[in-house]
Amino acid sequence: MKDIVISVKEISKVFGDFTAVDKISFEVRKGEIFGFLGANGAGKTTAMRMLCGLSFPTHGSGTVAGFDIRKQSEEIKRNIGYMSQKFSLYNNLTVWENIRLFAGIYGLSKQETKQRAENIFKQLDFEKERNTLVASLPLGWKQKLSFSIATIHKPEIVFLDEPTGGVDPITRRQFWEMIYQASNEGTTIFVTTHYMDEAEYCSRVSIMVDGQIRALDTPANLKKLYNAESMDEVFRHLAREAKRGE
Repeated sequence: MKDIVISVKEISKVFGDFTAVDKISFEVRKGEIFGFLGANGAGKTTAMRMLCGLSFPTHGSGTVAGFDIRKQSEEIKRNIGYMSQKFSLYNNLTVWENIRLFAGIYGLSKQETKQRAENIFKQLDFEKERNTLVASLPLGWKQKLSFSIATIHKPEIVFLDEPTGGVDPITRRQFWEMIYQASNEGTTIFVTTHYMDEAEYCSRVSIMVDGQIRALDTPANLKKLYNAESMDEVFRHLAREAKRGE
């Protein structure tokens, strides 16, 4: 189907005697906000690394943005955006210098870089911060800037690894407004989070336990299935089944 932008079939990742990811299969549609949840040690970070072309599956197959996760990892990297759990921009460069650097890495022309930088400054109300060192920005501002730069090349899919960790509730809400805007414009969002209230904002949610996907559906359907009032209750119910730690 044309609207499927991520498709994996029974992918596994094995390290010696340890199976970090155990035959998971799922699909993600264009423009979807797909929540990828799991406790520490569940295997979600390992799975995300395979989807981003940073690691190869031991078994199974899949495509991301139309590219094979086994054979076309470099093409995947060029056609996705990625924002890590740890702040990934350069603190010793200014806001403008970071934008210019990453735009160049993504292959944007000087004219495209200038236009999209101006859009970022306007969207984030950063006109006065153009020449500010990133190190001096508040954490919430850094995270919003990092998201804007991760999507500066207009990727089909953007992967967000716990993007709101450590930021205040107001900034979290503003960040999710940016996510919704990107989704409405057709960008697929693949997000991990430890905040279960954020899982409620997702189109669909998968929950990993011990390397396997134990649940995958809309938040409303999952709450109904597990007779829960919140996604936190659903998550706790499934996490109790875990046999391994981080």
